[in-house]
Amino acid sequence: MFNWNDVVHFLALARQRNLASAGKRLNVDDTTVGRRVRELEASLKTKLFARTKSGFTLTDAGRRLLVHAEAMETYAREISADFSSSGNELSGTVRVGTMEAFGSLYLAGHLSKLYQTQPDITVELVTASNWINLTKREADLLISFPRPNGHRLICKRIGEFQLRFYATPGYIDTFGEPKSFPQLEKHRFVDYIPDLVQIQAVRWLSDILREPNVVFRSSSLVAQYHAVLAGQGIGMLPSFIAARDHRLKPILGRTVSAKRDFWLSLHEELAHVGRVLEVERFLTNLIQNDQPFLTGKTPWPIE
Repeated sequence: MFNWNDVVHFLALARQRNLASAGKRLNVDDTTVGRRVRELEASLKTKLFARTKSGFTLTDAGRRLLVHAEAMETYAREISADFSSSGNELSGTVRVGTMEAFGSLYLAGHLSKLYQTQPDITVELVTASNWINLTKREADLLISFPRPNGHRLICKRIGEFQLRFYATPGYIDTFGEPKSFPQLEKHRFVDYIPDLVQIQAVRWLSDILREPNVVFRSSSLVAQYHAVLAGQGIGMLPSFIAARDHRLKPILGRTVSAKRDFWLSLHEELAHVGRVLEVERFLTNLIQNDQPFLTGKTPWPIE
């Protein structure tokens, strides 16, 4: 009979694909992850992973086990939620997933307001540039730009945000400031790496410019922001990043902009868990109260 804790380590390695990241996710060292996975392989008498240059990949047996392991994980979470004071206590951990830049540059700075009223709730903030899977319980709550797909999810639109073009005064001194759309098309831009984009909603630059002259690309919006600050090019940046930064100047005012929706989602099995609902209410109120700033209707206080 195998050890359930070995399955937990198997799941972490299957999702992270390297020992160090899996260990960090479980708060153990990488040697522990490797040992527990080897013990599970010995118990099941089969090889679960193949080691490649890109990391650990699942074998056919590993993929079969993954289906059962994720089902076991779901049942374990349901048991925990069912017996934690009926899920109504306002204490414990709530994991919130969101996009990297929004989580790092906006949300993290506001969570202290939650702690003032709910000191017994701990928020784990998971940021990523790709999808965070609620069905696999990678997070309890998800704030995303497009509405997520998945079974048994409760999703609601809680607001929107504006994107505009920004550049530094230094860039403008060197390359000039575009005063029209045809002039804008001739400038230098910062953008995502096309073949690494997993969420189509972030293709905001290509939605406006057909063939932009991109001089810097990154899968990270935070890296793009810093590239714009360094004067490498013009960037299309969300209001929650650029509108508060006095080092950046908006290009073409409000004449060229885009908007995206905020969606807040959770798995229906958590819909009656008190601590999750408390964090959901906090996030909803936070984004709705900041709508005048997030949509560009009211100037954001400069930091």
